[in-house]
Amino acid sequence: MKKVLIVGAHGATAQIVTARLLAETDDQLVLYLRQSRRLAQYADNARVTLVDGDVSDIEKLTAAMAGVDVVYSNIGGVDLGTQTKHLLTAMQQAHQTRLIFMSALGAHHEVPGKFGDWNEQAIHDFLPGFREAAQLLATSKLDYTEVRPAWLTNTDEIDYETTTLADGFKGTEVSRASVADFMIKVIADPSLYRRESIGLDKPGTDGDQPSWL
Repeated sequence: MKKVLIVGAHGATAQIVTARLLAETDDQLVLYLRQSRRLAQYADNARVTLVDGDVSDIEKLTAAMAGVDVVYSNIGGVDLGTQTKHLLTAMQQAHQTRLIFMSALGAHHEVPGKFGDWNEQAIHDFLPGFREAAQLLATSKLDYTEVRPAWLTNTDEIDYETTTLADGFKGTEVSRASVADFMIKVIADPSLYRRESIGLDKPGTDGDQPSWL
């Protein structure tokens, strides 16, 4: 049994991870989010602690980390760099070292060709935050796993491949269910992918844009 802190727990992928961990493991979960009432379905679950808080509240975030075995961050936004600084400060203060961090394709300028060019334009406003966060992780002393999924779909399937930065990025899309599956594997075995940045995509989805565009 592990104790897992999920920061940004209302995110779509985080909710899939939460549901599967509760159904498939005996892990204890700390769900940290703004407006915890949005996950009120877990209020009476003895394995869940709901924490109503913002990442900028370092004192509250540090307290939420007490006794956890792994932190999974599902935070995002144009200010991701600033949020990541708060997260890493809290982890240092709480003496936590294992972090699984949701990032995005392009965080390392690793997406090739026309799709890479399109992606740069499509998430132009968000890429500086992803790239700042990537630098903060790389220069930290944490045992982090940075996860860079392709464009996310709600398809009910688990079908994905992994790539390293040395491999370059493959594919254009991947399901949230697939990303959640990867997160769960790393939570189950935190020795996997330590201090690595991993790309996720559905095999065979190479192209200039995701298929629905």
